[in-house]
Order: sequence, then structure tokens, then C-alpha cells
Amino acid sequence: MSYTIGQVAERTGLSIHTLRYYEKEGILPSVMRSESGMRSYVDKDLEALEFISCLRALGMSISDIKHFVQESTSIDQRLGILERQNENVTSQINQLFAYQAMIHRKIDLYRNMRKEE
Repeated sequence: MSYTIGQVAERTGLSIHTLRYYEKEGILPSVMRSESGMRSYVDKDLEALEFISCLRALGMSISDIKHFVQESTSIDQRLGILERQNENVTSQINQLFAYQAMIHRKIDLYRNMRKEE
């Protein structure tokens, strides 16, 4: 099945501008074009965009994503990029747990204060 840029924007939540930018930057290089020049996306493109969106949401830079998707990037290089990103995610999760523990302590404090009133 093929999709227009508008349909892809609606399905992915990405703006049309972002989709064009990803193509221009080589992050999504395989987008087909119709005879009239209209972009035509396929399910493989949607899967790639879902993964790219995941990496962006986790804080990976555009340049790292660009390096990751280049055909010249070896499997070992891709693995290294993903392992580093996984370490970053683990650090973020640990930091969030620490923040959550702080919030829980404050909740307990205010509940105890309320009981003493």
C-alpha cells in the first residue's frame, strides 16, 4: 500500500515539513516519487519513521540518526550507536526513578502534615 505525504503525516504525527526535512537530510532516503513528482510512501517507510521518531523522542541527535541509516554504516557501528543510546535511556530511567522517589517523600510528608492538623 502507498501513502501520500499528508497521510503519512497524519499516521505518524510528524509534520509535512519534518517529513520533507528527513528526506532532504538523507534520514529517509528511499521515498519513491510518482511521475508527477509526488512523494509516495510505503509501509517500510512508516516503520522506519516509527523507529526514527522513537530515537528522536529518546534524545538521539539528527546527525547520529543520519549516520545510523547510511548504507555505508556497518552493522558493528549501528550496534554501537544503539548500545550507547540504550545506556543513555537507562541513565534517564534511573534519574526519573530518583525524581519519583523525591516526589513520593514529599507526598508522604504532606500526608503526615495533614494528619497532624
